[in-house]
Amino acid sequence: MDAIATELGTSRSTVSRLLSFARAEGIVEVRVRSPLDAPGLVETHLRRQFGVRAQVIPVPESVSDLERLDRVAQGAAQLLDELIVSELVVGIAWGSTLAAVARRLTPKRVHGTTFVQLNGSGNVKTSGITYASELLSRFSTAYSGDAEQFPVPAFFDDPETRRALWRERSTRRILDIQSRMGLVLFSVGAFQAEVPSRVHAGDYLEPADLEQLKSERVVGDVATVFYRANGSTEGIALNERGSGPSFDLLRAVPRRCCIVTGEAKIPSLRGALAAGLITDLVIDERTARALVGADEAS
Repeated sequence: MDAIATELGTSRSTVSRLLSFARAEGIVEVRVRSPLDAPGLVETHLRRQFGVRAQVIPVPESVSDLERLDRVAQGAAQLLDELIVSELVVGIAWGSTLAAVARRLTPKRVHGTTFVQLNGSGNVKTSGITYASELLSRFSTAYSGDAEQFPVPAFFDDPETRRALWRERSTRRILDIQSRMGLVLFSVGAFQAEVPSRVHAGDYLEPADLEQLKSERVVGDVATVFYRANGSTEGIALNERGSGPSFDLLRAVPRRCCIVTGEAKIPSLRGALAAGLITDLVIDERTARALVGADEAS
């Protein structure tokens, strides 16, 4: 109060009365927080527990889930300003989270950078080309780069169709670009997320698919590749029909940035961490604290 009084050129008692009034009106809130809740210390915990570079975004408890996503997207966009450099191939997994990040990008001129779509976006109701094109376009425009779409279905009806198309030269050209990625950007899909994962809420999965994934103990997906809590993908039938990259390919990429908001995504996030898919994590503070607590309790 002495410091405030000095700054405002008034008395300490006046400051005391103003603060009392502000607290009574709900304008000012005094709250004691554990030092362990500070974003910097949570980032340290995440690095020690999971071996990732973490950026924890402070978000007020009172904001909506959409606002929380927007604030994390803004933090991710700031990090990408450092990660995206010239002569880099960047893999983009489409979805609600990356769409939010794309809207927050700050233009930066780089040279020879290519943004490639990681997985197909078509389903029985739409080709997905317009949606994927807009997402890639935002990235390529912000960084003066090239955009490479992957115009295939998210999931094929028949695994043999996928294997045949993967032999085509036009498809292999995109797969070759993916093999040269230096950075991938993705979120994790979850079945009960606060902001619904697009692949789970956009006519990509039939009821029978969801039942099968449940029976196979699937907790989430990255770029339409599904996995269990321990990060394993073996024996998950839908992956035979999916268009997403193998986890071996993703793990070979030097920087793998995952952007996550919402406690409902914690089981899926833990599975992705167990699979070794993440080197960099952008996450809101509340979800980060819940992740640290869940891991310590397990």
